[in-house]
Amino acid sequence: MNTSVGNTARLLGAGLRALLVLTVICGVIYPLAVTAIAQAAFNDKANGSEIKNTEGRVVGSSLIGQSYGDDLRWFQGRPAAGLGENTINTQYKLLISGASNKAADSPDLLKSVQEAKAKVLADNTVPGYTPREAQIPADAVTSSGSGLDPNISPQYAELQVHRVAERNKLDVSRVEKLVKDNTEGRTLGFMGEPRVNVLKLNTALEALAAK
Repeated sequence: MNTSVGNTARLLGAGLRALLVLTVICGVIYPLAVTAIAQAAFNDKANGSEIKNTEGRVVGSSLIGQSYGDDLRWFQGRPAAGLGENTINTQYKLLISGASNKAADSPDLLKSVQEAKAKVLADNTVPGYTPREAQIPADAVTSSGSGLDPNISPQYAELQVHRVAERNKLDVSRVEKLVKDNTEGRTLGFMGEPRVNVLKLNTALEALAAK
């Protein structure tokens, strides 16, 4: 009987020591080590890929798109029902993420694309510049799979240049340069397509308009 109790006590003691050691290693040392490495080697990504304005205030993440509603001073992102509205470029509210899953021949999808085309043409028609339907790229009238794509094509950004310049009382050439400066090439030179991060572009636009 005494031997049985002694063995049980030893086993409990060994189990508690193992629990303590593993808790310290897996619950304290490992998370701290991973956090330290992430902060040292991938500081921006580890902190959510934050974008800050000229005042140093965080205005969002470069990984999540934002909507600017009908405020046409800003470059507009892709259509997406999942985006919360942001009209002052300082905060955003994430609502949902997901695709419509509508077939290419869906009457609802075709209708929404036609409506989006009409809106893009109307919004970007300013004195001295009238865009053509042939200039409208696919990303201007369709949402991404997640509905939260933060990027647009350089073609869509360029389509908006005249309107943004007119609304912000800026020279077209300065806004064109802004788009060019914020255009990213293919990842590693061959993956994906050239793109423009809308939040980064609008943050740069805000700084330019404030000068």
